[in-house]
Amino acid sequence: MKRFFTISLVLLLCIGCTKKEPKHFTNELLNRMTPVKDQGESETCWIYAMLAAIETEHLAWGDSVNLSPYYIEKMMEQEPAAPKNKRGEAATLLRLIEKYGIVGYDAMRKVETPAPKWVFMLGATYTPQEFARSVCKPGEYLPLMSDSNKPYYQEIELDTKDNWLHDRYLNIPMDSLIIKAERAVRHHHGVFWGDENHGMAIVGIAHDDDGEKYFIMKNSWGTDRPYKGLEYVSFEYFRKRTFSLVMTKEAYGLP
Repeated sequence: MKRFFTISLVLLLCIGCTKKEPKHFTNELLNRMTPVKDQGESETCWIYAMLAAIETEHLAWGDSVNLSPYYIEKMMEQEPAAPKNKRGEAATLLRLIEKYGIVGYDAMRKVETPAPKWVFMLGATYTPQEFARSVCKPGEYLPLMSDSNKPYYQEIELDTKDNWLHDRYLNIPMDSLIIKAERAVRHHHGVFWGDENHGMAIVGIAHDDDGEKYFIMKNSWGTDRPYKGLEYVSFEYFRKRTFSLVMTKEAYGLP
């Protein structure tokens, strides 16, 4: 989930550029987020991205949470259907949180360490499952996709081997998906975005010097890249390559 996306994104950002300097963008909106993390050589971007979306959602409420991707990676060892490469989808992360819970980032910073059995916060003690219910309620998030070859406004199993839990996504037209994504971000919701090779959290909206619009995405490759851990993905690229999107039902407009 790293090499192929790097190539495509570099091509995207460099088309029309005649200089080596990074392209200039004007941020229209940049939502609050936790520090950028680094997935290293793992293929767990879907974990980092969905957790980042949940963290941004909570920051918008004034509730700061910083969650451990290594805990989820560790819990995958208990899943017989989990692939050895540890790939997955955003809905997979939601299912694993519901089953195994979640812990804070400071409680588990390496996958090699034992998974904590307790979460200590504000003088109280919780199990990871109890803590998870305060972070991400069952059914709170809505997985979305856009496939013009399948019926719209029906829940359809996302067709990829990474969807090893066989989760179903609401299929809506791409125009609607873009509108929903932009509206959610402008209302400060956390949003997961994925193409077939990579996943990131949408954290803002920007435009370039020609007025073309971009989603600002929080990546999980550290801060050494030109935009210090952020990536600028054009609406055009979003339209052509988006594979899945996840936001809260509230962000989508459901009660």
